Amino acid sequence: QVQLVESGGGLVQAGGSLRLSCAASGRTAMGWFRQAPGKEREFVAAISSGGLSIYYGDSVKGRFTISRDNAKNTVYLQMNSLKPEDTAVYYCAADADSVKVRTSARYWGQGTQVTVSS
Repeated sequence: QVQLVESGGGLVQAGGSLRLSCAASGRTAMGWFRQAPGKEREFVAAISSGGLSIYYGDSVKGRFTISRDNAKNTVYLQMNSLKPEDTAVYYCAADADSVKVRTSARYWGQGTQVTVSS
């Protein structure tokens, strides 16, 4: 069992930046998803346990960066050039490898709200 705790959400103006954090109870592949009201959950980014394999969803490529600090079992999502359409609840996810995180993650955080105003 892996426990995940997200932090860092909030309200920001379009064009601004936010950084999300997700602390895990152990070392594992991790990632981020988001879900806007009335929409399906969307893959945002994933990173392997060693940090060598990284994946991004098409809608965030070039704007968002995922990274990790294994000494703290923490993954970060740096979000730049935010747009109103980035508004969503962002969820941290984890599983044994980054492919599983992308496709069938077993462990989820409680979510953190990100709101981008125009």
